Amino acid sequence: MKLVGVGKGNSDELLHSARVDALSREDRNLTTALVMGVLRWQIALDARVRSLLQRPEQRIVETVAIALRMGAFQLLHLERVPAHAALSESVELCKAAGEPHATGMVNAVLRKIAAAQRPGLRIHESVAAFAERLGHPQWMVERWVKEYGREATVKICEADQMEPTNGGMFAETGGDLPHMDDGSRLVAELAAAAMPAAKRVWDCCAAPGGKTLILARRLGNAEIVASDVSVKRLAQTEARLRRYAYAERVEFAAADAVDPKAVEGSFDLILCDAPCSGTGTLAGNPEIRHRLKVEDLARQAERQRAILSEALKRLAPGGRLVYSVCSLEPEEGEQVVEAVVGNDGARLVPVEGLIAELREQGVLLDEVNLDSAVRHGALRTLPGAHGCDGFYAVVLERS
Repeated sequence: MKLVGVGKGNSDELLHSARVDALSREDRNLTTALVMGVLRWQIALDARVRSLLQRPEQRIVETVAIALRMGAFQLLHLERVPAHAALSESVELCKAAGEPHATGMVNAVLRKIAAAQRPGLRIHESVAAFAERLGHPQWMVERWVKEYGREATVKICEADQMEPTNGGMFAETGGDLPHMDDGSRLVAELAAAAMPAAKRVWDCCAAPGGKTLILARRLGNAEIVASDVSVKRLAQTEARLRRYAYAERVEFAAADAVDPKAVEGSFDLILCDAPCSGTGTLAGNPEIRHRLKVEDLARQAERQRAILSEALKRLAPGGRLVYSVCSLEPEEGEQVVEAVVGNDGARLVPVEGLIAELREQGVLLDEVNLDSAVRHGALRTLPGAHGCDGFYAVVLERS
């Protein structure tokens, strides 16, 4: 947990480690709830703790801060954990971490939290106030308010604090379909619907492979090339796909999508799900909010523009490309497309028609309304509004 807290690990690796796997099912579930909950609520928990310190400005070593967060999270969010158990565990964590001098402070702060009434909602909250209350960096929330409005931003933040849910958008689930977020699957379904007669397909940033699987299942006659810049992640993707009979014809290539020699030939359909900040996936990847800096977005966008520009060069005449990111930031979505498309002879294909086709084919449930997810002909899903992660996706066609 310490490595995750200081940005040197991630929650997925921690929760699938050998030590966690060795726990009982009940203890694994509690461990998952604690790790993900503390990461989601860390900003709010730290603010609550600071307000109860004798010297709010004092620096607390990371191991003690983790003990305080874990205790405070259990007291505030896990009703089934007795207060005395939460206090005792946090004190023992300090001792085990070699910080016995901090046990008195930890015990006193957590006792104050346990005894205090939970604060009610204010009649009106500033952006800074609801960002803190809902565990998000203020700079990130201010951007979303500017782009999507206050009401939508509150819903995004609230959705980020909940366990991700799947399976509410599509008529067909389970069986031999991959397990993935509905937003991620929607992008893949749109790509397949964009060129159902495709003979040659390139998934140019394929890991972890869920979208590749959807393409393989929908496009039964297509030759599919799945590439990724990470050799390790591509190997994991290949191992995952080999468990599905319908993915046998997928070819794999360890390659950087910006390399002109990444793959050979041209393609009827290209899925360009570019690496991004991931701000649309904070419910499942809560640590992103603690690591991402606003200056990172320009670096991400530069690489995304390079990937999209090179991918468009591989698109056959009349072919279609889907560019997507699981980010809420316009620098990584709309602005990347605006910067690249005008110079590459491609035109935008409105997604409204493709969404209608998916509904007519029975892929999308009739009651799923994605009207508000379409902006200027592109897809823009928002957590809290569309029942899935936040995605931007646009369909482009080579003239």
